[in-house]
Formats: sequence, C-alpha cells, structure tokens
Amino acid sequence: MPDNLPMSIRELSPGQARARQQQGAVLIDVREAHERAGGMAEGAVGVAKAALLAAPEQHLPSNACEIVLICQTGKRSTDAAQALLDAGYAQVASVCGGTVAWRGEGLPLVQPQLDAADRDFYDRYARHLLLPQVGEAGQRRLQQARVLLLGAGGLGAPASFYLAAAGVGHLRIVDHDVVERSNLHRQITHTEAAVGTAKVESARARLLALNPHIEVDAVQARVSSDNIDALMQGVDVVLDGSDNFPLRYLLNDACIKHAKPLVYAAIERFDGQVSVFDAGRQRGVAPCYRCLFPEPPPPEFAPNCSEAGVLGVLPGLAGVMQATEVLKLLLDMGEPLTGRLLRFDALSMRFRETRISPDPDCPVCAPGVPFPGYIDYAAFCAGRG
Repeated sequence: MPDNLPMSIRELSPGQARARQQQGAVLIDVREAHERAGGMAEGAVGVAKAALLAAPEQHLPSNACEIVLICQTGKRSTDAAQALLDAGYAQVASVCGGTVAWRGEGLPLVQPQLDAADRDFYDRYARHLLLPQVGEAGQRRLQQARVLLLGAGGLGAPASFYLAAAGVGHLRIVDHDVVERSNLHRQITHTEAAVGTAKVESARARLLALNPHIEVDAVQARVSSDNIDALMQGVDVVLDGSDNFPLRYLLNDACIKHAKPLVYAAIERFDGQVSVFDAGRQRGVAPCYRCLFPEPPPPEFAPNCSEAGVLGVLPGLAGVMQATEVLKLLLDMGEPLTGRLLRFDALSMRFRETRISPDPDCPVCAPGVPFPGYIDYAAFCAGRG
C-alpha cells in the first residue's frame, strides 16, 4: 500500500468483538456519559471520544495493545479508530453497528454504576442530552438557572410546567390570587382540588410532582415597586405572565434597572403576541416594552380575560412560546425574539412578525439615560401620570 494512503479500519461484528475482548483486547465505549447510562457492552471501559483522542496515553495501556472501539452505531468508533491509527496505535478495530448491533445480537449489557442523582439526570433529560445545542453541559447550566415568573395563571401555568419539565433548577413564582373554577379551562397547573387555594402553592405542588429535583419558590404577593427589586435578586430571566398594563411597565423598568431579559406575552380572545425585551443588557441595540408601547391604550381598548373571554388553549400557545424563549436565553442558543413581536391569530392559525426598533429617546432604556426610578404605574396607565 502506498505511504500516502490511510490504513483501512478493521471492522468487527459484535460477536467477533466479544471474542477479541475475551482474549485480552481492550474494549472502549467512546459515547458520552449520558449515552452509556442506558447500557453499555459488558466489560467495556467508558471514555468519551473527545477525551480519548485528547490524551490516549492516559486511557490505553500501550500503543501495542489491541484496542476495540464501540459507540452507538459505529460511526464515532470508526472515526476514533482512524485517529488512533494516525497516532501510532497499530491494533485498532471498530465494532460495526455499535451498541445497537451488540444489543441486537443479545450480547450482555451492563448499567454503569451511578448515584441516584446522576441516574435520574441521565434518564429524565435523555432527549435533551442528545441535542448538540444542549448536551450535558447545557442541561447542567439549566440546573443552575433561576427564572422569575410573574403570574401563575394563563401564561405562567403552561410556561412553568415546561420550564420545570426542562429542568430549570429554580423557579420563583409570584401571584397574589387564589384558584377559581373559571381558571381551570386554561391554567393547567391547577386542579379541581386546588380551587380556593393560593395559585402559587397549587403551582408549586404540581411542578414538584412533575420534577421533584427543582426548587420552586412560591411567593403569594402583589408585585409592586416596593418588592420588585427583592424579587429580581439572583434571577437570570424574567417571564411576564401578567394581565395588566401597570405591572407590565413595572417589570419592563425593573428589568432595565437590573439588566435582565424580559420574556413578554399578551393574549386576548383568540389573539396573542410574544416578544423578548433585552434593553437592560443591550442599550441602544434592543428595544424595551416602552419602545413598543410608549403609552398604554385606554382601558376600554384593552380588556382582560375576565371581561373579554379567551379561548382556553390560547395562553398555552403563548406560554409555551415564552418557555421556549427562556430556554434559548438560558442556553444562549438560536435567535431569541429580541427586537421582534410575533403575533398570532388562533382562529386562522396565522403568524406575523413585526420588527421593533429601540427608541433613541426612550426615557428608560436610551443609552446614557440613568434609571429614572419607579413611578405610580396605576396612575400612568390611567392617564394621570
């Protein structure tokens, strides 16, 4: 064979690999830890591909030993085998079909020794861990994240459900209200048995039943200028599940003051809208809520759900979109809805997007403008401020 041609990788069937292993070959599973948690070939040593290739001498007895690599289906092990051959390891083979074929031939599999917390982590988030944009590092990042949810109602209910399921480690949910039977057709964290109890306590119980490994801080209180700063302490993202304009303006101003992204949504009857306001971290680049709505509409043009009604699934659509935006922000992936207002009509199931530009004269988020302090938001929204 000419010197400039690569050596071909020897491929073994699972049965052949098992026989070579029993005769002294070193069998190495090059999958990630979360993949190996589902079961690995008996007697295999688990070393992720990147770690093995970064320092093979730390994991292999010598470059003269016989090495058999196995992954999920055979591709990664073949690539790793080629890299080891190039590095001077002469006796390297790959298992054709990987662990899938090993299992299919009925060869013995073992569960790696993991503590209860790691076992739960790998099982619970298995589908997240398969995503390159998340992976184990991203999922651990979600474990450490803290999200403030203002409202445990129509928007906060579906959003909190999905954030809890996704493994966001700490949810602080604030709402002053109690569960009413009229809430149940859309506020899915609450049940018939919870009618008359505090919404935050009802939500906390349901979310911990779904994922007992997160923390839920239930705060039964009205959000105001007096307590918003304390509620913002330590959080990474704020989710607006409110249903009134005074609170929306307060949240906007607080997020600018504390430089936190605000994930916004609003619903009415059959229509919804979602956006991300991140002016606190991106002055002059990203808009804030005031850039979109410098002044609130008259109350008669902005009825709430108790006055106008709402299709029960509509807040679910908007709340899940909000949860999606929160996860994207926490994982720094994709393109958040910053500077974009996504509107949708559930009756026609049509979506349209409107660009929002930062207002260079915004009294709160314009570059160089010091934080003006909180105002009387109720008076402002009533046209008296």
